[in-house]
Amino acid sequence: MSAAPIPRTQDAVAAALPPAQRMEFHREMGETIGDVLRRWWLRAELYQDPEGDRIHAAVQNGTALGTSASAVLRRLGTR
Repeated sequence: MSAAPIPRTQDAVAAALPPAQRMEFHREMGETIGDVLRRWWLRAELYQDPEGDRIHAAVQNGTALGTSASAVLRRLGTR
């Protein structure tokens, strides 16, 4: 009889791993989740800004002032 499929959730995958692998899994998940959270936090900040629509349009058409988002994200990623 085969084992039931492992649900694709962080907790289920971690529980199915041997302890030594589980620690590595949690370390990698923390890095990934941090990157995702940072990107979505930046978007949420933009949505809260009363000038958000104007800023978004300027970014999309290449007329925004300042440093590009990709450059800022690259810089934040090196910390």
